[in-house]
Amino acid sequence: MVLFLVHLFFTAALLLVVAHLVRGVEVEGWGPAVLGAIMLGLVNAFVRPVMVLLTLPLTILSFGLFLLVINAFMLWLVSALVPGIRVQGFAPALLGSLLLTLLNLGVASLLGPV
Repeated sequence: MVLFLVHLFFTAALLLVVAHLVRGVEVEGWGPAVLGAIMLGLVNAFVRPVMVLLTLPLTILSFGLFLLVINAFMLWLVSALVPGIRVQGFAPALLGSLLLTLLNLGVASLLGPV
């Protein structure tokens, strides 16, 4: 449970980092960042698998690159659901989700599995 909370904290912090680095992604503070991290986890657990399954032919044709588009839509969906998080367009969502994924991979490699 403690490791889960640590991952949640790091995901919230990384959302703030992404908002600082990517123009068009805005997070108003720690409150929306923590709520966004929770919502991102829920969206990735429930909505993303359905999207991956529905777009499987396109994902196969693009050699998996379409998964980047799905990740961008998940970040965009979180911004629509969480007040205090704004993503202004698809390009910032794509760049933000790519950066968030890379940063989360780095943190996960340091902390280990949940």
